[in-house]
Amino acid sequence: MTGASRGIGLAIARGLAEQGCHLVITGRRLPSLEKAGREFSRLGVRGMAKVCDVRSPESVQELAAAVKKQFGRVDVLVNNAGIAHADRPVEKLAYEDWKDVIETNLTGMFLVTREILPLMRRGGTIVNNLSIAAKQVFPGWSAYNASKHGALGLTDTLREELRPRGIRVIALLPGATDTEIWESPWPDAPRKKMMSAETVARAVVNAVLLPADSTVEEVTIRPTAGSL
Repeated sequence: MTGASRGIGLAIARGLAEQGCHLVITGRRLPSLEKAGREFSRLGVRGMAKVCDVRSPESVQELAAAVKKQFGRVDVLVNNAGIAHADRPVEKLAYEDWKDVIETNLTGMFLVTREILPLMRRGGTIVNNLSIAAKQVFPGWSAYNASKHGALGLTDTLREELRPRGIRVIALLPGATDTEIWESPWPDAPRKKMMSAETVARAVVNAVLLPADSTVEEVTIRPTAGSL
């Protein structure tokens, strides 16, 4: 699971751990990963916490090699790593911000999926965390919108490619969720109206636990307050 040291990723990891899943959690910050790893160890879950930069092909290849060596296979891949950027119109958005968001949210999903797929077997599941920004746009969030629209296209393509192999692909489209991602684009966001990461995680775990002969192709979940 990428981006698993905080927010929705950490909540999904907890939910899967409670189901007895062994975990491989990744992120860019080792202290946060180690803290999460200790939590899962107390639950009796065997796991690995490994720093991985999903923007780097070499880093992702190292991750896949480590997973293969320790576990041999992957049953559930959760592509959760994602970042946002400050609220800026296109004409004022720095190229570096555009590049970082696209490489993390879209290219990173491609790289991780490409390297992990050889470790997956029939009955496996891929969950790609996309956001409702995959289907609608928010002014001032051009790179984020573009990355999520592109990631939905990648997800839909993967689903069709992997049907014959019996690997399910689920697009997760959460609405406003109370996580750290809001600190950059909207520091004063009304967090009390948002969903908790645990609410999103519950929906994901329920989808993953469906019998292998069925699937939820998209999970769209929003706060009852609607779009904030």
